Amino acid sequence: MHIYLPIAEVSVNAFLLLGLGGMVGVLSGMFGVGGGFLMTPLLFFIGIPPAVAVATEANQIVASSFSGVLAHFRRKTVDLKMGGVLLVGGLVGAALGVVVFNYLKSLGQVDLLVTLCYVVFLGVIGGLMFIESLNALRKSRKAGAVPKKRRQRGWIHALPFKMRFRTSGLYISVIPPVLVGLCVGVLSAIMGVGGGFIMVPAMIYLLGMPTKVVVGTSLFQIIFVTAFTTMLHATTNYTVDIVLAVLLLVGGVVGAQIGTVIGARIPAEQLRVLLAALVLAVCGKLAMDLLLQPSELYTLGNSGGH
Repeated sequence: MHIYLPIAEVSVNAFLLLGLGGMVGVLSGMFGVGGGFLMTPLLFFIGIPPAVAVATEANQIVASSFSGVLAHFRRKTVDLKMGGVLLVGGLVGAALGVVVFNYLKSLGQVDLLVTLCYVVFLGVIGGLMFIESLNALRKSRKAGAVPKKRRQRGWIHALPFKMRFRTSGLYISVIPPVLVGLCVGVLSAIMGVGGGFIMVPAMIYLLGMPTKVVVGTSLFQIIFVTAFTTMLHATTNYTVDIVLAVLLLVGGVVGAQIGTVIGARIPAEQLRVLLAALVLAVCGKLAMDLLLQPSELYTLGNSGGH
C-alpha cells in the first residue's frame, strides 16, 4: 500500500515505513540511542530527500526515545540530574546546528555534507567502539565473574564546577557533560540523529557512568533535544513531513518497548559489540554509495528546493 508524502513529494509503501520504525525502535530500547544514525540513511536509500529525512527523523526519535525511557524510569536507571546537565548543552548545540544546516541548504550542499558527516562519524565511532568492546569481552572472560572497574580520567576530576550525581555515583565537573551535550545537539540538527552513538560511548568512557544508567539517561536527554530540533526545522525549513513522521512514530513506539526487554537480558559488553557492528555496517553502505557511480547521473529539481 503506497502512500504519498506531501513534503517529501514521493510515494512510499506504508508498511515499509512502519517496519523501519519498529526496527529502529527496537534498537532505541536496546542500546539507548535514538536510532537516527540508522533510520536517516535508510530513508535516503528509499528515496526520501536528505533535508526532509533529517528534519522528520528528529521527530520520530522523540517518540521512540520516550517509549524507551518509560521502561527505564520503572527500573530507576535514569540519572535525571546528569540528564539535565547534558540537556543544557544539547539545546544550545541544536540551535547552532540548525543555523549551520540552513546555511548549507542555501548553498545547495546539504545532501553531500550530511552523507559525509555520517561516513566520518560512524566510521570513527564504530571502529573505536568495536575494538574497545572486543577487548572488554576478552578481559571479562579472563577475569571470570568479577569485571574490573573502569578507571576514570584524572583530568576530568581536576576541572572546576563539580557536582554530585548520586544515581551515577559520580562527583565530577559539569563542563564535560555540557560539552558532550553541545556536540550531540549540533549532530542532531545537522544529521537528524539523537546522538546516542556519540553520547553513549562518551558517558561510559569519558564520564565514567555505569552502563545500566547510561541507556536511560541518554534516552531522557535525546527526547528534549530532538523535540527542540524538530520545532526549529519545522518553523525555519518547513521540511518536517507529518505523514512520514506518524508512520515512523507508530512503529518506533512499539519497537522501543520490545527492545528494552531484549536489552535487559543481554550483557553490557555484548550490547556494545552489536551496536558497534551496526554503526560500521551503515557507514560501509553510505561510503559505497558515495564512491560508486549512480545509475542516474543527472536529476532535475527546483532551484532552492529540497
